[in-house]
Amino acid sequence: MPELPEVETIARGVDLRLRGDRIVEAWFGSHSEPFKTPPAQQAEGIEGRLILAVKRVGKHIVCELGERLIQKTPGGRAPEEAPSAETPAPAAEAEWIVHLGMTGRLLVTTPEGPVAAHTHARLTLASGRELRFVDPRRFGRLEYRELKTNGAFAGPGAEPTTISPEAFAQLFRGRRLAIKAALLNQTLLHGVGNIYADESLFRAGIRPRRMAGRLRRAELFRLHTSLLEVLRHAISLGGSSVSDYVDADGVRGFFQLEHRVYLRTGQPCLVCGTPIRRILLAGRGTHYCPVCQK
Repeated sequence: MPELPEVETIARGVDLRLRGDRIVEAWFGSHSEPFKTPPAQQAEGIEGRLILAVKRVGKHIVCELGERLIQKTPGGRAPEEAPSAETPAPAAEAEWIVHLGMTGRLLVTTPEGPVAAHTHARLTLASGRELRFVDPRRFGRLEYRELKTNGAFAGPGAEPTTISPEAFAQLFRGRRLAIKAALLNQTLLHGVGNIYADESLFRAGIRPRRMAGRLRRAELFRLHTSLLEVLRHAISLGGSSVSDYVDADGVRGFFQLEHRVYLRTGQPCLVCGTPIRRILLAGRGTHYCPVCQK
């Protein structure tokens, strides 16, 4: 499943390419699973709207949409309209929210580009490009929100890249569950998944089975620092491509080349040479070094 760095990479790529573009027409597939909002309601809500920005919230991609500035022509396409340089920045009125699930991809392409199997959404844009949502296993979700009635999407937990060390430590105080499980709890800290929990715990020198509520303040501060470093470095490398993940252009990430424990079962630790172990924790394969992590 794409985690915070992968989702951040995709959101930045889509934002770079589509900010200021306009959604002319929306097509949605017939499978019901990807839709938190009925597809007809999504199409009605997003067609004609400007894409003001695309950002990440937890593991979700949020497209901020402005007012519906234009009307569709009888042929279905929207007339071109160059915005004035003196026009003030419009306020967001709606959001289109994408959760990638386990195998979801959000791709910017052209209408002539081959349509992948399991494409569940195609947004035609005024620039002539298309934004497509592809998800073979259909665990992803698409949602539309009117901000005046529902409010902006905020995510279930705290944001890992901006939380302070003290607030981070406070999340885990008194928690009677393993620190690895606590890191994966999206209601505490949204966006962190299996890869980056393993990698940050290794760098912090903390065993994944240790009880979160029993970690010392200094250890939690160290984990906070390690998590930030791992996430930022992974974002700079475009995330980890260990399965289906590609960015908005269909390009794989490179952080998997720098994994120190994740999926390295039996291989020597890059620090001490001890074979990396794998256990099952919180239902997830968990990788650690029995010497470097205490």
